[in-house]
Amino acid sequence: MPRLVGARTWKDDEPLECVSVVPDGPGVVSFSFRSPSGAWFDYQPGQFLTLELPLPGGKAYRTYTISSSPSRPLSITLTVKAAGASVGTRWMLDHITEGTKVKAIGPGGIFVPDVPFDRKLLLISAGSGVTPMMSITTYRWDLGGAPDICFVQCARRPSELVFRRHLEHMASRVPSIQLHYVVREDDPHGAWSGYRGQFNQLMLGLMAPDYLEREIYCCGPESFMQAVRDMLIGFGYDMDHYHQETFTAPVLTEADAPVLDDVVPDPESSSEVIFSRGGASVICAETDTILTASRGAGLNIPSGCNFGICGTCKVRKLAGEVHMVHNGGISEEDIEAGYILACCSHPMGKVEIDA
Repeated sequence: MPRLVGARTWKDDEPLECVSVVPDGPGVVSFSFRSPSGAWFDYQPGQFLTLELPLPGGKAYRTYTISSSPSRPLSITLTVKAAGASVGTRWMLDHITEGTKVKAIGPGGIFVPDVPFDRKLLLISAGSGVTPMMSITTYRWDLGGAPDICFVQCARRPSELVFRRHLEHMASRVPSIQLHYVVREDDPHGAWSGYRGQFNQLMLGLMAPDYLEREIYCCGPESFMQAVRDMLIGFGYDMDHYHQETFTAPVLTEADAPVLDDVVPDPESSSEVIFSRGGASVICAETDTILTASRGAGLNIPSGCNFGICGTCKVRKLAGEVHMVHNGGISEEDIEAGYILACCSHPMGKVEIDA
């Protein structure tokens, strides 16, 4: 963002003063702050602030992603949700009101869309991970034109889709902003006609058929981001254009960024699949699936969708490791019991299957 001309920029040696407290969902609150001196805020969409909170046991520091846009520099907004053990956020919800002053450090962070404006974006979030996506989307919307953004938000229920009205307001005026919501369950006595269940490869392909052409930003729980990375790797996406930020520990510098040690099946590496009941053994590549190997052995494992959805090809793994990226066709209980879906499981080394 260009430097603000003719305005004094807020520095973190000045406290923030709360000017509004707005509910944004069940247990979710947006706190907006201004600079008492009238200074303007200069930051990048996707960055965060660290608040110094005067808790009863002493000062505590908590980091929150900024949900407002730097294109609106007279105030700055933090949207928070208190988890069960979240002492700092709970203190904010109980004590911060209009006029409350708090000390803040920052802004900082590298989770920013540092790509040309005409670069198409795919923003994927779950839970509180939606906050940087809101900042990024609002910023591009404020700049005008027709920003091409595919916005995917996952939540437990429709009522927990944070910023839904704000997002739909922007999308109603800029058709190139496409919104997609995924929920795990319905609200009581509420109708829902959107996507339901676990976010998966099939949904991704329907929401953003051109995902290979998009810069992807993802934020949410670690398990959610791991699942997204597995989907993209399975689709052959160039992961150099993938960026992520956990809402539990935002990254300050490139040096602090964790190394993503994802499993990527290698077409040059060979594996062996042993089918115990069929009495066959097949040498194949890691990029082959168990189902493909079974057919190479002349065996017929029943299958249907071949996309990890229907569960028809569920078999038990007796030994070895596979890399499985399914789309909801198998339960966690079955996985813990040793079952896999043959159509989307890749053998990593020597594997024995009860088939």
